[in-house]
Amino acid sequence: MKLQLALDLVNIPEAKELVKEVEDHIDVVEIGTPIIKIEGLKAVREMKEAFPNLEVLADLKTMDAAAYEVQKASEANADIVTVLGAAEDESIKGAVEEARNQGKEVLVDLIAVKDIETRAKELDELGVDYICVHTGYDLQAVGKNSFEDLQTIKNVVRNAKTAIAGGIKLDQLEEVIKVQPDLIIVGGGIAGQEDKKAVAAKMQEMIRQGSTA
Repeated sequence: MKLQLALDLVNIPEAKELVKEVEDHIDVVEIGTPIIKIEGLKAVREMKEAFPNLEVLADLKTMDAAAYEVQKASEANADIVTVLGAAEDESIKGAVEEARNQGKEVLVDLIAVKDIETRAKELDELGVDYICVHTGYDLQAVGKNSFEDLQTIKNVVRNAKTAIAGGIKLDQLEEVIKVQPDLIIVGGGIAGQEDKKAVAAKMQEMIRQGSTA
């Protein structure tokens, strides 16, 4: 299991400062969709230059022209690029093919997909690297989470790795670890805490223990 820090509501200098605090305790740093929309893919490039030992995920949430967007994110040194699960199969195929050519990985985000079980099976057959259940900000605000959805996709996915995102805090981490996703994505659960380093270290410790349990 890997721990990914999602950065959404910061600019590039703030993002670097934040990652510097916790870099020893995370595996992947996500340049979130809001940052990419405001700062562009240079945010991805600068993060990779600053922290070459971390994997960098570009959360493009691509819906169309997926091969082109994966190519551009790869040129910016992203290791993982996100595509929306609601995209057409042809877009997913294009993303996967381009990622293979570039030596990168594709994470498909199931945000807003209604039948996640069926779609997860289809995506698995299309050869994506990660399938991620994701409760977005607006649903988190009304008390939703993705824990049951994670179990659903774990039951049907055979080849892809699984991931979970959306509102995960330290006190919920044990519940998530039990389901054994490959990637646990945490945003405000680290970035919004006063002692970010301590929280990230504790999460890392719990994940490592859970990986060997």
